[in-house]
Amino acid sequence: MKQKVLLGMSGGVDSSVSAILLQNQGYEVIGCTMKLHNAESEKAILDAKNVCEKLNIQHYVLDAQKEFSCYVISKFVEEYKNARTPNPCIECNKHLKFGYLFEKAKEFNCDYIATGHYAQKIFSEKYNRYVLKQSKEENKDQTYFLYSIPKEKIEHILFPLQEYSNKKEIREIAKENDLDVSEKKDSQEICFIPNNNYKDFLNKKMPNKEGNIILENGQVLGRHNGLVNYTIGQRKGLGIAYKEPLYVIKLDITKNEVIVGNEKSLYSKELYAKNCNWFIFDKLENEITCYAKVRYRAKKAKVKVYNKDGKVKVEFFTFQRAITPGQSVVFYDEDGIMLGGGIINNF
Repeated sequence: MKQKVLLGMSGGVDSSVSAILLQNQGYEVIGCTMKLHNAESEKAILDAKNVCEKLNIQHYVLDAQKEFSCYVISKFVEEYKNARTPNPCIECNKHLKFGYLFEKAKEFNCDYIATGHYAQKIFSEKYNRYVLKQSKEENKDQTYFLYSIPKEKIEHILFPLQEYSNKKEIREIAKENDLDVSEKKDSQEICFIPNNNYKDFLNKKMPNKEGNIILENGQVLGRHNGLVNYTIGQRKGLGIAYKEPLYVIKLDITKNEVIVGNEKSLYSKELYAKNCNWFIFDKLENEITCYAKVRYRAKKAKVKVYNKDGKVKVEFFTFQRAITPGQSVVFYDEDGIMLGGGIINNF
């Protein structure tokens, strides 16, 4: 009897080819597309449905708008209200793709869930458990977005693309199987924000309170039009004049101030992390030395990680640029196995 897999399908080429690969591996595949918000493209749902029809697999559309609004959109707005910069994809993976969808897989009596992420799931002899490992091509790796998955679920997840790292190969498989999505462009935007204009989206969701833009030494340089319109590391659009280039280095929600400084002030060697999720142990007890990245496109850097005053402290061996509260820090060992991660807290 074939094992059953519930495959999350976005209508894109990655999840579509994942269906083909799972079929080739002998699984019974059920396609599932979650409707997450009103801006959801009906075209995306139709594309997923057409792929499933061509491959002769069942396809379901599940209305998860309530869950998405609660766990992703509300959290997104709340974080910005507190002058933090969240990553909604990480919350979506935790609560929807590997939460809500995982529960639906049980209802469908599926043995696994699968997605089109570029990541490897392997059994590690070193840690004696299933773990997530970076994709073979680090440039395509998406494990950064997956650290919040509860470790007990990893055994029941499949990543059909884990042997692939070249998008051309994926598109070629789609072409060979006559899928209409073979040349479909990848989405680079926040899915629930029209035209990717998150500032306009947020300004409609929260009060916009003006305040001062100040230099590190306290000198007032101008006025800002709401903290939500500024991000750590921002240089352009500050609306102030100074003798040297200035960057946003901090957002002070207590004083409603945007603090600016020179580029050197953007660099730091430490941070605190909260809401950490660990894959190789239940909680951090002893100091570990490993590697970490503070944003998706950042390169891994060597760190020491330990508990201090009830918090997880991360000390980098080299300076890191624009460490941003609300973003995530993700940890890896020397082999690219993901150890865990957490939210960068104000420090």
